[in-house]
Amino acid sequence: MKKNTEQFIGGAPNMLDESSRRTFLSRAGGAAGILAAGAMLNTRMAAADGSKLALSSSNLENPNSVKGFWPRGARLAVSISLMFEGGGQPMSGAGGPIPEPIEKGVADLPTNAFFAYGYYEGIPRALNLFDKHKIKVSSFMIGKAVEQAPELAQEIVRRGHEAAAHGRVWTNSYNLPRDQEKRFIADCVETIQRITGQQPIGWNAYWMRSSVHILETLQELGFIYQIDEPSHDEPFIIPVKGKDFVTVPYTFHMNDISSFPFEHYNPMAYEQALKDEFDQLYEEGATRRRMMLIGMHDRINGHANRIRVLDRFLTYATAKGDVWFARKDEIAKWVLAHRDSTPILQRGPASVTGLSGSSA
Repeated sequence: MKKNTEQFIGGAPNMLDESSRRTFLSRAGGAAGILAAGAMLNTRMAAADGSKLALSSSNLENPNSVKGFWPRGARLAVSISLMFEGGGQPMSGAGGPIPEPIEKGVADLPTNAFFAYGYYEGIPRALNLFDKHKIKVSSFMIGKAVEQAPELAQEIVRRGHEAAAHGRVWTNSYNLPRDQEKRFIADCVETIQRITGQQPIGWNAYWMRSSVHILETLQELGFIYQIDEPSHDEPFIIPVKGKDFVTVPYTFHMNDISSFPFEHYNPMAYEQALKDEFDQLYEEGATRRRMMLIGMHDRINGHANRIRVLDRFLTYATAKGDVWFARKDEIAKWVLAHRDSTPILQRGPASVTGLSGSSA
């Protein structure tokens, strides 16, 4: 059985002190230990603060306030990822709604048109929705897609959203030699910066799969965070070569492409899942840092009926008042500035642990 080389450091204020936390968690091996650790930490937090987080009006008005776990004393952070992929897919062989694969090398006209919906209709519609609710999101952009629709990429940034990197084209990079994977990412960064004027500092790989070298590579390229780990409901830090690197987790279960694709799609079930996820995390946010992630793709959630579902959810969520709808670069910067209240994970080599960490 492999030794658990991951250590958890930090956490919410008023939790276990540093030595107690390390001692307890070092003994909490395997799934049972992790569950026990969570139970003990929650119990300690409840004992330290027996009441729910109360937000005063002065706290909400002061952007520099650190009461609670988020800016302005917000109880929950909600972050939306808008994937800009249309135009970055291969002309033949890209996944889509047609179950039968096309003959290799033959241009897949309807599937390519399905991707094109993202830049013709999906993203413009989503941008209007975000404007309506006065929220900002992070758009993970494929370099080739940005080249295909440069004015749309510029419009995303003009409206105040983050331009983050998603690869040169819509394909895997984890199987490339390290120098080629680095070039694959750097090419995307250069394209986005040249066209939008914004340098990406956040990364998302194709289906979240990067090589075991990814954190060092991203750090060398000037990134401060990645999203390719659906393991937490809060951001965390992994030290890389003596410097903090942030993971702002992503999601499978609240992602349109993996959990709510076209086949068997139920809009009522999707809307209820969004509300249930929000309500549970908002409740937990009284005593610990919580974050809700929503993943949406230009060609999927950009459709009219799906935008209507998101509209109803955002109306519901924004009514709370003490919720921070944030870009992921904002979250990463907040985490780096509040290290003392952030989980810090000391992990062994990714090739050994199977999780993002150092490569050696």
